Parts: sequence; C-alpha cells; structure tokens
Amino acid sequence: QVRLVESGGGLVQAGGSLRLSCSASGSDRRINVMGWYRQAPGKQRELVASITSGGSTNYADSVKGRFTISRDNAKNTVFLQMNSLRPENTAVYYCSARYSFSGNYWGQGTQVTVSS
Repeated sequence: QVRLVESGGGLVQAGGSLRLSCSASGSDRRINVMGWYRQAPGKQRELVASITSGGSTNYADSVKGRFTISRDNAKNTVFLQMNSLRPENTAVYYCSARYSFSGNYWGQGTQVTVSS
C-alpha cells in the first residue's frame, strides 16, 4: 500500500549538485523517520542521511558538509541536496520511510552518476 517515489537522479559532473526528492503515499500513519541510502555496484547499501519528524538529522561522515537532508512533513516528502559531488558518490540512491507501528519502506531507487 505504501509507495515511495523518488526523483532527481541523473548524470552530473564532479563538483556539481543534484537534489533528490521522495514522496510517500498510501498510508495515513505518521512517518517517524525518512532517509536516504545508497548502494554502489558490488557494495553494501549504506545510510547517507536520515531525518526525524522533529527535524533531527544524521549523516554519513563522508557526506557531512556536502549533503543536506530536509523534509516537508505535511507532504510526506524528503529531500536530499547533494553538493560538491564526487565520482565515488555514484550509486543508486534509495528513499526510506519508517511509519509508526510499522517497519521501513523503500522506494525503487534513483541512479546518481557523477562523472570525472
């Protein structure tokens, strides 16, 4: 029933920026946490950033100072502003949402490719 739809991925040159967005729908329950994970080919999925409904954020060390997560609670939407992108940031980025009285839900993923 829950659906997470991501957008904003694409191809960007090193040093450039992208803004990812993810909108959740299909449930009237409260979303406690939304976040972004990424997975590069042959590598494990890792947390990039997360944000609670109260605005508390958490970032992977590798993206601190370059990426910013934000959310619009009224629209059940989370954003990831990615600046100063590097080739090693190339990955499929997945949106996640944790609802009250439920586990995580995942989006389909959006490809981010950073060229050198």
